[in-house]
Amino acid sequence: MKSYLFTAIWGVIVWLAATLFFVIFGEYVLFSPGTKAFISSFLLLVVGTGAALWAVTNVYLLFDKTDHASLKFGVMGTIIGLSLDTFSLSNHYFIFPKLDDSQVIAFTAWMSMAYALYLLIPAMMNQLMRKKGTIK
Repeated sequence: MKSYLFTAIWGVIVWLAATLFFVIFGEYVLFSPGTKAFISSFLLLVVGTGAALWAVTNVYLLFDKTDHASLKFGVMGTIIGLSLDTFSLSNHYFIFPKLDDSQVIAFTAWMSMAYALYLLIPAMMNQLMRKKGTIK
């Protein structure tokens, strides 16, 4: 149970960092869906998110040496993040006061892809570790 608490804390930190990024920079990086600016911004955000998740998962693996730790991190982080984002999206007028409704939709689109990456990247890392023989 203690290891799940550690993983849950990491999940909250990842969620908080992503949320603070959009609280601070959201009005500058989120654009109305259907525009050219949306597509390019969305792609850059997804690539940046993937790189950040890869790095954060590697750092997490420095602390958690158990088998399939990356999978635990991805699943727990996704559960925690989706739960907290239910609250933040339900209260987006307070959490993201600078964003208009179309930017909140853009945030939600990014968020959907980010959680797919949050599951995919740790799974890929787990597979790579299995091939290297570092886990069973």
